[in-house]
Amino acid sequence: MKTYKLNDLSGNEILKLYKRPSINIDETVEIVKPILADIKKNGLKAAIKYAEKFDKFTGENILVTNEEFEKAESNLSDTVKEALKTAFKNIEAFHKMEMPETFEVETMPGVKCSREFRAIQNVGLYIPGGNAVLPSTMLMLGIPAKLAGCKRIVACSPSKNNKVNDEVLFAAKLAGVTEFYKIGGAQAIALLAYGDEQVKRVDKIFGPGNQFVTAAKLLVSIDAEGCAIDMPAGPSEVLIVADENADPGFIAADLLSQAEHGADSQVVLISNSQDIIENVQTELVKQLSVLPRKEFAEKALTESLSLLANNFDEAFSFSNNYAPEHLILHLENAENYKENIINAGSVFLGKYSPESVGDYASGTNHSLPTYAYAKSFSGVSVESFMKGITFQSLTKEGLKRIGSTVETLAEVESLIAHKNAVTIRLKK
Repeated sequence: MKTYKLNDLSGNEILKLYKRPSINIDETVEIVKPILADIKKNGLKAAIKYAEKFDKFTGENILVTNEEFEKAESNLSDTVKEALKTAFKNIEAFHKMEMPETFEVETMPGVKCSREFRAIQNVGLYIPGGNAVLPSTMLMLGIPAKLAGCKRIVACSPSKNNKVNDEVLFAAKLAGVTEFYKIGGAQAIALLAYGDEQVKRVDKIFGPGNQFVTAAKLLVSIDAEGCAIDMPAGPSEVLIVADENADPGFIAADLLSQAEHGADSQVVLISNSQDIIENVQTELVKQLSVLPRKEFAEKALTESLSLLANNFDEAFSFSNNYAPEHLILHLENAENYKENIINAGSVFLGKYSPESVGDYASGTNHSLPTYAYAKSFSGVSVESFMKGITFQSLTKEGLKRIGSTVETLAEVESLIAHKNAVTIRLKK
């Protein structure tokens, strides 16, 4: 990890530390564009062609059958099934509390306004299948979609030997997925966004993926014939703020739990103690040596940061400007620092709150904004799968009360037909 003392850095030098490694997707976009265009024109037939090319799919049916769901469940140990059921229960319990409420207000006598929420009817969930198996992502996306009331929940994940991972299929069944296709990459995003006569298109796509998936999601989101997406995506990241009493072993474990996601993962440690920073470095070497995904974590750590702060005001100033996906506070009385946090995807308070629990089973969602998007985006929630509709209802007396205001403002904006729509009613 690269080590700096924040107090020794100029404003411009600190600004550079906020920046993630730049991602040039121009080349990726050029690769993805013809795939999207082909599937947009030729539908499922073209999508299967790319699944055969990139996913090595050779089966007859790209749609997962009921028999395959049942076989996946029978293949799993009771231990794994119980773990997934526990995670499901906790995630569902948290997300039930997110359900948005309808409200109504009379803004002036005779003028009633309200807002109600409706589920997005058709949603697509992308579950990666590359470097890691991710049934947790299936739960994190499927559960809020089901709670929101989405009628059609379509999942896609690449197959290996024409088979989707058993844990992912079991999680999909728990979460209430209605269709599951054995397809990954840009071709999956295109199939979800454009569809055809056999596979109906969706209205919004959720889920992480590699650079090809990310590029495809961005492209379909700006195509008038495409669909919406959840949020921009980037490499996984964690920022830890630690005091002099923190446990270096705990900190190192938390840093590595993010670093092992991939070589482009971002990990940052800020402490007011030089001893903690040095001891964490020692622990990293020790723990890294026994990790199965050592190669990924090691590469990520070479571009990561250890920062010495004079005080926690300095630490939180950096953190809020960095806007991490995950923020862990290895601080005594960590709850007392909640008000210091302005920008973060999800926060883990205290030494017994590892980021891993949020990834899997505490209940909060692990689909979170990265790349500093936590300054303006929230993580996935039940409301992500819904949209609010506003209503207004006026009595004749209500229109009389508000009419002159509307007529005046319409004249200010030179929209006379707007004015006339009020005036004609007031004359009746």
